[in-house]
Amino acid sequence: MQSSELHRKQAEGQGSVPIAVVTVSDTRTPDTDVSGKLIRTLAEAAGHAIVDYRIVKDEPDEVLAALEEFAGGAARLIIFNGGTGIGRRDRTFDVISRCIEKPLPGFGELFRMLSYEQVGAAAMLSRATAGVYRDKIVFSTPGSPNAVQLAMEKLILPEIQHLAWELVR
Repeated sequence: MQSSELHRKQAEGQGSVPIAVVTVSDTRTPDTDVSGKLIRTLAEAAGHAIVDYRIVKDEPDEVLAALEEFAGGAARLIIFNGGTGIGRRDRTFDVISRCIEKPLPGFGELFRMLSYEQVGAAAMLSRATAGVYRDKIVFSTPGSPNAVQLAMEKLILPEIQHLAWELVR
């Protein structure tokens, strides 16, 4: 058995992974936050618990405040969505990337590769990223529902227990 398979098997016993979700948007509300709801729905359907949820403006201080608060809370995984493009107001990547202590470059690479299959060369505009911050796994995905679904179904949920287990083993 390969080590990644062995680790996944060992990680299965830890049960539900507590997750915090942050939507970064200047316009979304709890009623219109389709992507935030999708993250929560997919995670809960996979047996994980949403322990925190917030919508913040695409302002560096608000993104950082949410990251700091949730990194000090019960969540073992924090998922940000929105603010990963190259537009003037897209600042999530800038804040998250400055804080990450151990980058997981493979997440962004794989996300863009899979996204390329859906949107073509426009995938290069995504600054999706992930890493470890204060013993929490942090993901930052684009805010579109298609991007969130791709990230959750193809990358995050298949490895969520393994990721969380790696931080405590």
